[in-house]
Amino acid sequence: QVQLLESGGGLVQAGGSLRLSCAASGSILSINAINWYRQAPGKQRELVAVATSGGVTNYADSVKGRFTISRDNAKNTVYLQMNSLKPEDTAVYYCNLYVLTTLQATRLWGQGTQVTVSS
Repeated sequence: QVQLLESGGGLVQAGGSLRLSCAASGSILSINAINWYRQAPGKQRELVAVATSGGVTNYADSVKGRFTISRDNAKNTVYLQMNSLKPEDTAVYYCNLYVLTTLQATRLWGQGTQVTVSS
């Protein structure tokens, strides 16, 4: 069974940093596209960062220059480094990966991790 496990969320003061991790387990052959979403209370889920299989990255204007996607292919793990955090970054963050397994290409979601930024 292929699944994602997120970690790294928590409570941080404004201006601080967190690094979220999203580890894929199971019969993973490759991780292709990476998306990170977030959802704040009472708001719709928002796409904040994207990385294509070719390594091209794109970020929402609200996080550009502060958030960075990276990956460790050997560990089948992707990361979202979040710096200069603001209270408005408070949300549940979800990784969303397009992966190739031994059976199929599929899209997976992490379980979500809470990020709370205090002012």
